[in-house]
Amino acid sequence: MPETSYDQEMAFFVDMQRCIGCQACVMACAECETNGQESMIHVNFVDRRKSPQTTVQVCMHCEDPTCANVCPADAIHQDDFGVVHSANSSRCIGCSNCVLACPFGVPKKMEEAELMMKCNLCYDRTSAGKKPMCATVCPSQALFYGTREEIARMRPDSEPVNSFFFGQQEVNTKVNIMMPKGTTSLLIP
Repeated sequence: MPETSYDQEMAFFVDMQRCIGCQACVMACAECETNGQESMIHVNFVDRRKSPQTTVQVCMHCEDPTCANVCPADAIHQDDFGVVHSANSSRCIGCSNCVLACPFGVPKKMEEAELMMKCNLCYDRTSAGKKPMCATVCPSQALFYGTREEIARMRPDSEPVNSFFFGQQEVNTKVNIMMPKGTTSLLIP
C-alpha cells in the first residue's frame, strides 16, 4: 500500500468564521450510532442580543490529552490514530476532572449517566474511510473533513493551525482551526 503524503492525509478542519449557527452538525451528531442519540458537538452563541456570532465546539483531540492525564480511573484513552475517546463507561467514576481540565472546554458530563462524553471524531465512520457526520451536513463548510491540499484550494487566504498556547502550556491537536495566513499558533488568554 503506497504511503500517503502529509498533504494527502485526511484531517478535520474548523473554520469558526463560517459557522452560521444552523445546528445541522448538532442534529447529525445525535444521529451517529455510537452516541446514543446524544450530540457530542456544541454550537455556542456568543451574545445573541448584540451579534449573530456563533462558534462550533468539537473535541480537538490533543496529542497529549489533558482530559486523559487527569482521569484518576484511567477511563479515557487515546488510540493509535490520535483519537481521544469518550470515557469508558465501566471505568468512569463521574468525577468531572476531565471536564474541568480540558483547555478547550469540550468534555461534558452527562449527569443522567454520570459519564463524560465528547466527540470521538465519528471513529466508527472515519476508521472506515467516511467523513464525520457533522462534516457531511455543514452547509457553510465551517466543519470540513478532507486533505490539507483540498482546504488550501478552498481557503487560499487561510491556513490550518493546530498549535495553541494557554499561558506557558503548548497544546498540539489533531483537529485544525482555520486562521488568517501567517498565523502559526494561537495564544488563548
